[in-house]
Amino acid sequence: MHIPDNYLSPSTCAVMTAAAIPAWVHSVKKLKAELPKEKMVLLGVGAAFSFLGMMFNVPMPGGTTGHAVGGTLIALLLGPEAACIAVTIALLVQALLFGDGGILAFGANCFNMSFILPFVGYYSYKLFCKLFKADELGASKGKKILSAGLGSYLGINAAALMAAIEFGIQPMLFSDAAGQPLYCPYGLSVSIPAMMIGHLTIFGLAEVIFTVAIYSFLAANSSDSFYGEKGFSSIEASHQGFGSRKAGILLGVLMLATPLGLLAAGTAWGEWGIDEMPTMTESFSWNALMPDYTLGGLPEWVAYILSAVIGVAIVIILFRIIGASMKSKTNYD
Repeated sequence: MHIPDNYLSPSTCAVMTAAAIPAWVHSVKKLKAELPKEKMVLLGVGAAFSFLGMMFNVPMPGGTTGHAVGGTLIALLLGPEAACIAVTIALLVQALLFGDGGILAFGANCFNMSFILPFVGYYSYKLFCKLFKADELGASKGKKILSAGLGSYLGINAAALMAAIEFGIQPMLFSDAAGQPLYCPYGLSVSIPAMMIGHLTIFGLAEVIFTVAIYSFLAANSSDSFYGEKGFSSIEASHQGFGSRKAGILLGVLMLATPLGLLAAGTAWGEWGIDEMPTMTESFSWNALMPDYTLGGLPEWVAYILSAVIGVAIVIILFRIIGASMKSKTNYD
């Protein structure tokens, strides 16, 4: 779902970035007003889970691949605004350092994966909790876990639909004098089925499994530390809850397991390189330090693990720095 550069027109990228700005502004204001600096590190942990989830490519018959994003998972743990910022930072690190997702298309990718996905996923989860009466006293955790799975499924499919529409309108709006598409050559009749078939089946299931597995693990170890009716005050401090050693161990296991994502041959639909789409013209190119999670002559699986370690370290350090620069809040209980 990472849209590369040159698949969307510059004007489309500008519009999508403008659409993402209100979500960023709202989310930052919410976090600055309510999130204690002691809990800022939890956003880094959430961003790390999202970063790693996007490295586990899942194959689909026909030679394409996809992956989980984890936006709904972070929204369940920290709230949708926190998820918006956490996934945005994960996407930024991926684009700048690893060339995964375009620089010009960054706003579009964020609109889809850091705004649409977590907000749709979170509020769908809340709706299912009401339908299943999962918030009632004595309700089983299974109902909340089911709601989490359904919410994550709707969230990733809503994001995939947005990406499909962004791809599909390109040939309708941008072509040369001969009628040749200048950017993505596939119209809505191709882009929507191509994106949605995979996400309604295998990739949506991957998002559900990723969300439910980690949510269940963290719920079993820190049942009272999730974002809830009391907002951020219901989340335990960074040295407790899902910021605990067990969460760190889980991150370590996921980092070591990332080479499993290399087993999925092929490329995600819409994420091809210019060399795979000769009809398109390359108008912008970013030279990432570790393109496609590779590094010099290192074996692919070693470079993949190293990329995971570097990416996780960067996002966690960034949020620690942000937290250190924040003023302490004393009015949360």
